[in-house]
Amino acid sequence: MDIVFDCPNCEQELAVDSSGAGSEIECPSCHETITIPAQSTKAVIAPVPTEEHAPRLAPSTIASSAAAKVEMHLKVPMRDKPGETLIVKAKPPLESVVRGAGKRILTHTIKHGACVESGHDKFDEVTTKFLNGVGEQNIIAIHTISYSFVDIGSQKLLNDYGMLVIYRG
Repeated sequence: MDIVFDCPNCEQELAVDSSGAGSEIECPSCHETITIPAQSTKAVIAPVPTEEHAPRLAPSTIASSAAAKVEMHLKVPMRDKPGETLIVKAKPPLESVVRGAGKRILTHTIKHGACVESGHDKFDEVTTKFLNGVGEQNIIAIHTISYSFVDIGSQKLLNDYGMLVIYRG
């Protein structure tokens, strides 16, 4: 009959033949020298397969290997409450929480050509009106842009400019 006990160092469950009681062995898990107790510290419950219920399997090389003959009884840690979180999402800087809490990031493009009305350039007025509507605290960035387009009347490729505003809204 086997002696079943836990390693006092790593708590690995071990099973040793009863003839080894009192002798010292090396724990296969933590490699510490331990003394085998005189009797089992755990109850051994081994199911006895009956001939009629036992599946008939062909012997495999894995089942007959030395590794398959080493029995290791592993313990799964049980917890009453959830385990600790190993990966924590970085918290946003306090400044960004205060500035844009709950707002989405949006973009708006203002093209110079769209701001010319009846020969009058209203690019500055349109830009000022939009930026005042957004509010300085919500503006993230302003970038200048240059673009090309085909003028329908003259059939020429023209270059123009504008601005891209990234803001919270």
